[in-house]
Amino acid sequence: MKTLSARILLLAGLTVSLAACGHSQGDRAVSGGLIGAGTGAVIGAVTGIGPAGGAVIGGAVGAIGGAATSPRDVNLGRPVWHQPN
Repeated sequence: MKTLSARILLLAGLTVSLAACGHSQGDRAVSGGLIGAGTGAVIGAVTGIGPAGGAVIGGAVGAIGGAATSPRDVNLGRPVWHQPN
């Protein structure tokens, strides 16, 4: 059970870290929701919640995480002087 919990926490952390992909707040919310839904479906299938329930929960968490991030939190390969304020 400890291994499963550790895997879930690791995947959740990765989901949140990837949730900020995009230039605008809306882009980050959409990409975060999609990444979270995919990850949540996998976690839900493994934990017994079910893929649909996991996708809903993961999508919501990813969308909130993506919308809550700032463009300054993500570099996306641009030089520092091109970062939005």
